[in-house]
Amino acid sequence: MLINLTRHDEIRARNVARCREKGILLPTFREMKDPSLVSDKVKARLKETGLWDVDPINLYRITWHNEPVDKGGLYGGVNFIEVPRQITGTRARILALVGKWFPCGVHKVGATYACLAPALVSGNFDASKQAAVWPSTGNYCRGGAYNSALLGCKSIAILPEDMSQERFNWLKTVAGEIIATPGCESNVKEIFDKCHELNAERGGNIVIFNQFEQFENYLWHYEVTGAAILEVLEQLGIKEENVRAYASSTGSGGTLAAGDHLKDTYPGIKIGAGEALQCPTLLRNGFGAHRIEGIGDKHVPWIHNVKNTDMVLSIDDQDCMDIFRLFNEDAGHEYLSKMGVDDDQVAQLSLFGISGIGNLLSAIKMAKYYEMDEDDVVFTILTDSSSMYTSRIAELREQQGPFDELEAARVHSGALLHQGIDNALELGYYDRLRIHNLKYYTWVEQQGKTYEELNRQWYDRNYWKSLPAMTSQIDEMIDAFNADILA
Repeated sequence: MLINLTRHDEIRARNVARCREKGILLPTFREMKDPSLVSDKVKARLKETGLWDVDPINLYRITWHNEPVDKGGLYGGVNFIEVPRQITGTRARILALVGKWFPCGVHKVGATYACLAPALVSGNFDASKQAAVWPSTGNYCRGGAYNSALLGCKSIAILPEDMSQERFNWLKTVAGEIIATPGCESNVKEIFDKCHELNAERGGNIVIFNQFEQFENYLWHYEVTGAAILEVLEQLGIKEENVRAYASSTGSGGTLAAGDHLKDTYPGIKIGAGEALQCPTLLRNGFGAHRIEGIGDKHVPWIHNVKNTDMVLSIDDQDCMDIFRLFNEDAGHEYLSKMGVDDDQVAQLSLFGISGIGNLLSAIKMAKYYEMDEDDVVFTILTDSSSMYTSRIAELREQQGPFDELEAARVHSGALLHQGIDNALELGYYDRLRIHNLKYYTWVEQQGKTYEELNRQWYDRNYWKSLPAMTSQIDEMIDAFNADILA
């Protein structure tokens, strides 16, 4: 079983008592996909609650359907935007889900909940005694610390020391403990090493929720993110032959799972995995450091279904930083307005965080590589927003000087309109196998996975298809847990 749902009744009973004491109920996958199923009682409380409030009722805002307001919002359609062609320079339409309107401003809050909830309702995590450890390159530990605070359990956030100051400042308000590991986004092994060190020191007092290996992360994106994208495509009336591509950074491997769901519905769709050119692990078995915060590198995540990946797209981090300035500096806004981007579209640029810009560039590369037409659609993800990175603007001004109209024209032309198909690789069977085999060095040699399971991921056709079947089992366990809370 890829997700451990073995029941431990004594621990589960303590978790039930704790949630009853704190007035906590847990949302199911079906409610996260379709919040119209959420009770009127919950909705009444949400009307009085801020989006970022540390209030357990905000567990019911773990959905792509939140009303885009800071307080009191309920539910509406899926939050998405269409990126103007004046920005993308592509003939194809590029659509993007918007992550800003999740609690704490990041979509990772969903993946962390999907990891924590099954452990809570099965008794594989003791909320009254154990601390939840969230190893991360940024947003995952934000979401994990936040959900831990909602559920009233201890948390330990682990992230690289070079991540943005905004992350650390906010974590200090919710996380029980913060551990900064050496390096930047690409230093994932140092995070894993810290997890092993904590296990040796604290034993049974912690449970590590490792997003790079936990299939609950994959399952949340397959079910919830995938369903949200399908809903948008249906809403817009996109024909099957025009659903051409899905682009997402490799990251933990979780968000790519939405592409697996899309491919089950639209078999002709291409899935593109983005990474930083400065750390071209998938493209060239390479390594390095980069500035596309939060996407992680120098390994292939255990939960990345490589056999389903059609392209690798390596994105220059300087392009991302330049576009971040274009999207957030006054001179950038003024220039884009002159280029025909209307005021509402300019206002939407704050919805792009740095990794969201990386995803946009991956989508642009795919649209150009496959020579897509006006009716064709590429979907991507805006995992967070510019509010996670405001300090980077001041840093870039100091490093690179002021951002004026000439600089805006250079960035718009070079990094966006003339983004090319260089450093993009369409994967054949043995290209995929090469990337899959890289998992051996991280997961079998270092992290205790087995050679046999590594081969099952590649050769067993039912390995990945067995995961969505677990959703109903998890929902049944959540329903039973909630019933016991209310009993």
